Amino acid sequence: MDGMFRRSQEPEAAQVVVARADPMLAQVDDNPAHSRFDLWVGDELVGILGYRRLDGIDAPPAPGTAVALMHTVVKEEYGNRGWASVLVHEVLEECRVRGWRLHPVCTYVQRYLGTHTEYLALIDDQGSG
Repeated sequence: MDGMFRRSQEPEAAQVVVARADPMLAQVDDNPAHSRFDLWVGDELVGILGYRRLDGIDAPPAPGTAVALMHTVVKEEYGNRGWASVLVHEVLEECRVRGWRLHPVCTYVQRYLGTHTEYLALIDDQGSG
């Protein structure tokens, strides 16, 4: 991910750089046009978590829809600081609110679920949707 993902074309001084992840600085937005959630820190897109419906329908998932969480990506300069955890936490909370049944394909999400068992009820055990 490069500079083309910045929301504005402000000088580099406007870019927020944080040593450790702070959820108060993060904003996670659904980006259904790209089937992903976007993690913003200030005006910079620093991470994404992709998803797709398992039923193959090209429409935003409704409550009860089986959704695969495909991949989590965080920009290298924000890596190893907890931003992926912030992103996954916010996405799982949103999935809970939306009533999605989850298939965690992403290995990071799988590991996160292993230590945050409060989200295991979101896992769809009904097959491929």
